[in-house]
Amino acid sequence: MSSAGKLGEWKIIEIFMTLLQRMPKMPIPFGDDVSAIDLGEGKLAVIKCDMLVAKTDMPRGMSYWQAARKAVVSTVSDFAAKGIQPLGLLASLGLPYSFKKNDIVQTGLGLNFGAREYGTYILGGDTNEAEDLIIDCVGFGLSDEATIMKRSGAQPGDLVATTGSFGKTAAGLKTISEGLMVPSKTKRELMEAIYMPKAYLKEGLALAKTCVVTSCIDSSDGLAWSLYELARMSRVGFEIMDIPVAAPARRFAKSQRLDATGLALYGGEEYNLIFTFKPGDAAKVSEALDGAFFEIGRATNRRGRIELKAGGRVESIEPKGWEHFARS
Repeated sequence: MSSAGKLGEWKIIEIFMTLLQRMPKMPIPFGDDVSAIDLGEGKLAVIKCDMLVAKTDMPRGMSYWQAARKAVVSTVSDFAAKGIQPLGLLASLGLPYSFKKNDIVQTGLGLNFGAREYGTYILGGDTNEAEDLIIDCVGFGLSDEATIMKRSGAQPGDLVATTGSFGKTAAGLKTISEGLMVPSKTKRELMEAIYMPKAYLKEGLALAKTCVVTSCIDSSDGLAWSLYELARMSRVGFEIMDIPVAAPARRFAKSQRLDATGLALYGGEEYNLIFTFKPGDAAKVSEALDGAFFEIGRATNRRGRIELKAGGRVESIEPKGWEHFARS
């Protein structure tokens, strides 16, 4: 029988989804960024949990304060992708027996800072003993069903865009794991991306207000995998013409003789929003985001097929990204 390590995170999720009975008339299907309960009269109660485990989610050099804040950011980012303000958070903590008092203090301060940074509060939670630091955040919010941005909804011809550039976290993690020598300015920018990630909540709320976004996801599992998730849920394909590679990642790739596009496509934990909209609604999107977004391609009717068209060449983008239990 296959072990969890051999199955991988996505296969494990698939197994659980086949075993769980669907709640009747689920307003948001399994597989989206958040879950919801229909409150009636067009209102949804929106909930989401996201777990951080030190062994897999704390890169070398990350403080407990930064880790706790990151746990909040990853939860808030899923609300951002749906265009919903989280009203409150719960935090379940698994703490090692050897955890020092100052470690506990820094964890608490990080949780509070992250919550207040995004206009919400830690309302309570649970604490237990664990072999490793575990922080599981649960968020709660309310939404009008008509304005929530789901992963499903993109149609052929829709434009696909993103709120930010890619590649810094992949480059930073490679720098840390391999002990690479990187110029100080570039290294500082790469480490900031890892240790102080950003959730695009303001942007998500602004996009939801336009009512023109046809699908949306956050890129915590990487650009390539997020595109495949949008394609799967919306039953479309994508042609990508331009990948916004962050300048520090491009400099890093050049110095290390690596493929900058690969770093941008197959990294993770960058929390950009990837979204689609009709070409005729581009002006509304630009106004909502003050022009701060990158148009990267368009949706096609070639269901599940995602291609990169650049420099006169057409290449398939692989369905790869960040996955727990993967060891490569």
